[in-house]
Amino acid sequence: MKTKETNEIDSAALEVLRSTGIDVLEAALVAKEALECGRGRVKRARECVRLGAEEMRKRERTVTFAKAVETALEDRKRKGLRARSIVDFRYLCKRMMKMNPGLAERRMRSVTSEDCRRYLETAFGGSAAQYRKARAILSGVFSSAIKHDWCDSNPVARVEVPEVVEKPIEPLTIEEVERLEAAAQLPEHRDMQLSLHLMLYCGIRPTEVSRIDPERDIDWQNQCVVVRPTTSKTGGGRVVPLRCGNIDALRHDIPRRWVQRWRALRKAAGWSKETAHPWRQDVCRHTFATYHAAHFRNFPALQLEMGHRDSSLLRTRYVYAGNSTEASALRYFRV
Repeated sequence: MKTKETNEIDSAALEVLRSTGIDVLEAALVAKEALECGRGRVKRARECVRLGAEEMRKRERTVTFAKAVETALEDRKRKGLRARSIVDFRYLCKRMMKMNPGLAERRMRSVTSEDCRRYLETAFGGSAAQYRKARAILSGVFSSAIKHDWCDSNPVARVEVPEVVEKPIEPLTIEEVERLEAAAQLPEHRDMQLSLHLMLYCGIRPTEVSRIDPERDIDWQNQCVVVRPTTSKTGGGRVVPLRCGNIDALRHDIPRRWVQRWRALRKAAGWSKETAHPWRQDVCRHTFATYHAAHFRNFPALQLEMGHRDSSLLRTRYVYAGNSTEASALRYFRV
């Protein structure tokens, strides 16, 4: 039998529940669920409610993946990210969002490691190299989100990095080198002679060549090229010999619209999308490494000139025995 005091407590409890603005029965059910989470203990139930409220606030204090990508890109632009790297960043992120419908609007705090693995596999499963590159960019997006307090951890850290098996690359034949040099002798392509020499006989990457300033970076008297850290793809500087008997023939500026000029020179030498033998990316650099190793037989020197941290990549990828005969190397370096 209820006492007057019990009735007053019940009435007060009902008033408290009504003050929430929701149905009394629903409020009671919520209180019951909180007590069940707290295993029947009021203090523990309140702690469950507090922790749940904190988690809700965290979920609300986040942004969509698309917003996080743009912010991460802006952060990197302020740090001086190069134009080519910006293009790669945008392309890989857009491909991930295109190949994974719903990713663009996904909230950053809700993305799991398994989600990241699935996103990468769907967009880049066919290429281990692209998968690795996209994984690094995706990790950077989450690192930026952590800095902005949009998530607490980086789920990409638990996504395995696929192993890339490097394959030997066939260099240009001496005849193909001569075709390129002949095309560079044509009046319309003569301003590309220096660029071609830097790629073929110095092993400098095309993107690095396009950033070379001949007045600042080439020591004509000592016949060497300085690839500065701001010019280098990897951020490490190096000095490479010019190896040319007629230095005066190379005294050209690097032309404007360099990518288009380089494509036009290749086309004039017989390479284009229409040919059955398409151009191989960085093949001038691979050619330089192959004939350098065959002629000079000095891997430490080649490693320095290529700007590699060690010689492992040279031994597994750049050296192709099929065309690296001593006779070909002698013709290549004109010794």
